[in-house]
Amino acid sequence: MAAGKLKAMQETKPPARPPRARLVVPSRSDLLLKNFTEVIGGPMGSRSAPGLVSPGVFTVERVLIILTVLAALAGLAVKGYCRANGWQAPGQFYSTCYSDFPDFFRNRGLGTDPFAFLTAGNLFDYPVLVGFVAGAAAWLVPGEGVTDARILGFFDVNATLIAAVWIVTVLATARMSQRRPWDAAMVALAPGIVLAGTINWDLWAVGLLALGMLCFARERLVLAGVLFGLAAATKPYAALILAAILVLSVRTGRIRPFLVAGGAAAAAWLAVNIPVAVANPTGWGYFFGSTESREAGYGSVWFAYNLVARRLRWGVLDPAVINVLALALFLLACAAVAFVALTAARRPRLAQIAFLIVAAFILTNKVYSPQVVLWLIPLVALARPRWRDFLVWQGVEGLYWAAIWMYLGQVTSQGPTQHNIDMPYYVLAVAAHMLVTAYLMGRVVWDIYDPNYDPIRRHHLDDPQGGPFNGVPDWLRFAPLSRSQAVLPWRAKHHA
Repeated sequence: MAAGKLKAMQETKPPARPPRARLVVPSRSDLLLKNFTEVIGGPMGSRSAPGLVSPGVFTVERVLIILTVLAALAGLAVKGYCRANGWQAPGQFYSTCYSDFPDFFRNRGLGTDPFAFLTAGNLFDYPVLVGFVAGAAAWLVPGEGVTDARILGFFDVNATLIAAVWIVTVLATARMSQRRPWDAAMVALAPGIVLAGTINWDLWAVGLLALGMLCFARERLVLAGVLFGLAAATKPYAALILAAILVLSVRTGRIRPFLVAGGAAAAAWLAVNIPVAVANPTGWGYFFGSTESREAGYGSVWFAYNLVARRLRWGVLDPAVINVLALALFLLACAAVAFVALTAARRPRLAQIAFLIVAAFILTNKVYSPQVVLWLIPLVALARPRWRDFLVWQGVEGLYWAAIWMYLGQVTSQGPTQHNIDMPYYVLAVAAHMLVTAYLMGRVVWDIYDPNYDPIRRHHLDDPQGGPFNGVPDWLRFAPLSRSQAVLPWRAKHHA
C-alpha cells in the first residue's frame, strides 16, 4: 500500500524545471569591454557562474531598466534648452534640441482637436497609429488651445511614453537573446536613442517590432504577426521583417511561419487602417501620396547629390526619378541579401537578414532622418553585438546628428557662412553615416559566410530569434561556385 502511495506521488510530482543556462558575460567575451573593466578590477572571474547563481536584487533585467531610465533622463537633458525657451527656429537647431512634437501640436490641429485626423478632409502625413499615439498624448495634456505650457506638456507626455516604450524594447531584446541578455545594454545606452529618441514617434514602431520578434522567437506566430502589423501601421519599414522570414522559409522549406505571421500582420494592419480610411479617405491616402511626391529628404544620398549638383550646376534629380532609382536599388539590394542567405554554408540568423534588409532600405530611401537610426539599434544588438563596431557606428551617427542641426540652423537663419556649417561639410557627414552603415552590413555578411566570426554562434547557439527555424536543417541551398554541392533541395538536408 505504501509502495502504491509512493508511486502515485511520483506520478503527480510536477516536472522538473529545465536547468539554467550560463550567461555570456560581455567583460569576458568582448575584447573592448574586457579592456575597459581594468579600472574596476578586470573582467568577471572564470569561476563565477552568472545565470546559474542568483544575482540577488540586481538581476540583469533590473540593471537594464536602471540603465535605460538614466539614458532617458540624459535624452531629456539634451532637450533642456528648448524645454526652457521654447521650440523656435533657428534656436532649436543651434541648441540641437529640435523635436517634431511641438510642431505637430501647433500646426496639425492637435491643440484644438486631438483626433482631428479622423475628421473627413483633414490631412495627416503620418501612418495611422502615429495619429492615435499623438492624439492620445494631446488628450492627456490639461487645458485648452495652443499655449506654450500645453506645447511643453505635450512634449513631456510623449517623452514619458517613449521612455516606457524604450524600456519595453530593451527587455524584449534581452529576453530574445537567450544566453546573451547583456547585449540589450546596447539598446539601453545607445547614444542614438539618447540623442534622437524624442525627435519623432519612431521608437513606438521599434518597440512593437521588438515585441513581435520576441513572440516569433517563442513560436507564438499569430501574436508575432499582429505585432508586426501594428508596427507597420506605425512605421512601414517594420513590414520588412516578413521579407526576412520569407527568406528563411525558402531556405528551410517551412512556409507555414511566413504564411501565419504574414496573414496575422496583414489582418492587424487592415484592422487599424480600414476604419480611418472609411472615416477620412482623403486624409488617409495623403500619407501615401505625399511619400511618393515629396522631394528627397535630409540625410539621404539623393538629397546630398542634389545639394552638390546645384552647387556644381549639374542636373538635379526630381522626385519621380528618385522614386524609380531608389526602388530599383532597394530591389537589387534585397536580391543580394537573398543570394547571401541562400548560398551561405550555414543558414543565416533572422536578426542578420532583418538587419541587412532594413539597412538596405534606409540607405536607398529618399529620407535618412536622424531618428531613423533607431530602427537599426535593436537589430544591430541582435545581429552583431560587438561593442567596438557599435560605438564607432553610434559615434558617426552622433556626428551626423550635430551636422544636420547646424546645417538647418544655417538654412533657417540665412546667416553668413562663416558663422554656420557650410554645405560640403554637411554632405561629408551624410556620406560618413551612410558608409558606416554599409560597413556594418559588410561585417554581418562576413559573419554569415564565416560563422566563426559570428558573436552569437561562437557560444554554441543557432538562432535565438529564429523561433520555428531554430535548429532546423536546410531544405534549399545554392552553391554557385561548386558544382559538387549544387542546388538540389533534397540533398541540402544531408549537408545541413
